Amino acid sequence: MKLCIVTHKVKKGDGQGRVNYEIAQEAIHRGYQLTLLASEVASELEESSKVNWVEISVKGYPTEFIRNYLFARKSADWLRQNRARLDLVKANGAITRSTADVNAVHFVHSSWLRSPVHISRNRRDLYGFYQWLFTAANARWEKQAFQNAKVVVAVSEKVAQELVNIGVPRSKIRVIINGVDLQEFSPGEAYRQKLGLPENVTLALFAGDIRTPRKNLDTVLQALAKVPNLHLAVVGNTEGSPFPQLAAELGLTERVHFVGYRRDIADIMRAVDLFVFPSRYEACTLVLLEALSSGLPVITATATGGAELVTPECGIVLPDSDDIEALAAALLSLVSDRSQMQRMGEAARSVAEQHSWTTMAQTYLDLFEELIQNEEHSSHPNLSPSPRFITLPFSATGTN
Repeated sequence: MKLCIVTHKVKKGDGQGRVNYEIAQEAIHRGYQLTLLASEVASELEESSKVNWVEISVKGYPTEFIRNYLFARKSADWLRQNRARLDLVKANGAITRSTADVNAVHFVHSSWLRSPVHISRNRRDLYGFYQWLFTAANARWEKQAFQNAKVVVAVSEKVAQELVNIGVPRSKIRVIINGVDLQEFSPGEAYRQKLGLPENVTLALFAGDIRTPRKNLDTVLQALAKVPNLHLAVVGNTEGSPFPQLAAELGLTERVHFVGYRRDIADIMRAVDLFVFPSRYEACTLVLLEALSSGLPVITATATGGAELVTPECGIVLPDSDDIEALAAALLSLVSDRSQMQRMGEAARSVAEQHSWTTMAQTYLDLFEELIQNEEHSSHPNLSPSPRFITLPFSATGTN
């Protein structure tokens, strides 16, 4: 198979980039030729004899909107000239103006635009207008991209439903949950003192962008005020964030620990007791799966993509992200029963073990091979159908 992946980055340390990195590694493992249309590629992929990196450079342009637009145009130009030499093209959303066979959807801009916490609803200025324009343009372009793809992959059931809401046939959608590094994010012990965390207290963790209300730290803080003796570690850049002041106003200065942006999040997860993340809008967050893999009980909300992974055995899923009383009750139910938290942590790890990066990548490559097989048989009607593929119509839930 001659596979082409169109994406901005193919490297670890980037959510979408990590997904494509793992897919690329599995393609190489299976002996396929791989073309990467990307701006950045991990050195080990660049050096592989199986990989042809076509650099799409958009450096130096002033905004993400312009950079994305130019990337889409440049990648489409290359594909128009070289498409005949490729067996299958995988892309993400509206990343290219060319048609992809498989379009993997990490974010549905139409749904984000309608969200009550969209930036344009909170910022009535030039930046807010730019965010509205960026989202609206992507919503229009990606809808066309989804219609043209043979298969649309959703990274969560929430994303799958959002795709149906904008007219993508459910029969065209596969759900493939993103993966997690089971070695990096694993249960264990970590010394809080070395991490700048309080010792000898029950400690919850919140991690995400805390400069906007989207991740919902404000509700977490207000719920925390109703849960005596529980401490909270907050990982996220505090520059321009209103939440340190809110914590002070709520009298939580001694119990809320803002530790800033951190790269040692895996160690921090080993040091805390539970993870709380009732985001107001999330397509599919990697941090939730990382918390499960670390053996942490999870409290989240239905608005958080990937919440379908959180079973009653390993956590609590709230129907309303903004329900302070329900969140406080959920926190109290966990911190008052440490044996329950331990059982939930063990169950959380078991859930995560079903979603390794390897499993995810293999599922993608199986899908690619299925598409190629189906195309070969449809191109040669005199061939008898392959038993492996004739009974596999596209499912709504995927094979993960």
